Amino acid sequence: MGIFKPEIECASRNYLRALQSARLIKMVRNAYDHVPFYKRLLDEKGVSPEDIRSIDDITKLPFTVKQDLRDNYPFGLFAVEKDKLARIHASSGTTGKQTVVGYTQHDIDAWSDGAARALVAAGATKNDKVHVSYGYGLFTGGLGLHYGAEYMGATTIPVSSGNTKRQVQILQDFESDILCCTPSYAMFIGETIRDMGIDPKSLKLRAGIFGAEPWTDNMRKEIEKLLDIKAYDIYGLSEIAGPGVAYNCECQDGLHVCEDYFYPEVVDPDTLEVLPDGEFGELVFTCIGKEALPLIRYRTRDIASITHEKCACGRTTVRMSKPKGRSDDMLIIRGVNVFPSQVEHVLLELGLTANYLIIVDRKNNLDTMEVQVEMLPEMFSDTVKGLENTEKRIEGALQSTLNVHAKVRLLEPGSLARSEGKAKRVIDNRTEVTY
Repeated sequence: MGIFKPEIECASRNYLRALQSARLIKMVRNAYDHVPFYKRLLDEKGVSPEDIRSIDDITKLPFTVKQDLRDNYPFGLFAVEKDKLARIHASSGTTGKQTVVGYTQHDIDAWSDGAARALVAAGATKNDKVHVSYGYGLFTGGLGLHYGAEYMGATTIPVSSGNTKRQVQILQDFESDILCCTPSYAMFIGETIRDMGIDPKSLKLRAGIFGAEPWTDNMRKEIEKLLDIKAYDIYGLSEIAGPGVAYNCECQDGLHVCEDYFYPEVVDPDTLEVLPDGEFGELVFTCIGKEALPLIRYRTRDIASITHEKCACGRTTVRMSKPKGRSDDMLIIRGVNVFPSQVEHVLLELGLTANYLIIVDRKNNLDTMEVQVEMLPEMFSDTVKGLENTEKRIEGALQSTLNVHAKVRLLEPGSLARSEGKAKRVIDNRTEVTY
């Protein structure tokens, strides 16, 4: 596999630290001078830009959370004049105001660079056609991979999401090489190809880059089987830069962080103390390479770990683990922490589909949890007693993994709504929130 920017991706740790230190110093000065919110925050903490002399001083700085972006809606955290903005994006959050993100042309180039690194790490070349099925618009997914593909010289096919049979036809007729979309939509495309009687080996497609929602290694294997490709993970969030913050290489042993633009930390979500390599905690990023929205120690709510060990692929950049959940989509069921990704892992371990829905409720002051799972087509021949036994078997496996009881209900294939973007996995009737 190629490396898009070896002078950074394979740089020495001393070089990376020197680069990060210089960029952090510049970024903090920019934020202090041009963002009243950060000037107030640093003044309250008794920290001045002169106190930041190297990347080691980052722990002197305060944290930023999503609510800060909402409180300063829409442009209160921007550090440049509006005429310097090349683009504005916004998140599609389920609660509260949208979080608005601005980019200068420099920021767009940096984002494109990160997405290009992800594409090249997945084996993309200038001769390939990149089929982008992320949504376009204010959502950062589509344009992130679009510009990344153009930046590294590939041909971009901006299909966006939806009209799945047409997607399949384009994959066939345009001979797409790389597919980019959410993992749940990749599953849907794969199911559609199967149901249309098309042999995935007949497609030119050889790799996929999937992100924007949690997914497990078991789901990766299912996608690879359905589409006959190798599936790569990509990480990003709109507040930081969209897809391209971190990405899989061919080793698929964590995700390489573009740490020349985004400095990662992992902190204890309760004490906010920085944790050592290998320990799971809340992932925090500081945007040391951005001009328009220079977020300082932004708490992502993603639960992950990082390592500075050199990867077998030759890259030296920090690797983050695949997030095992989010502290803000974590369910607390009768005092037990449950992540939807854990449920998905159990279902796929049992050879079932990744099409499921978790319904949480409260009855007689007690939390209840039901997991609705689509049956496989071959399960239709089972007797009622056989299906009940399967439900019990799934319930036992979930109990063993989650340490909490969940009622399981098998549904007919295709009965749960398919998603062209982020799949809705949870309905929490205790708070009337769907996500």
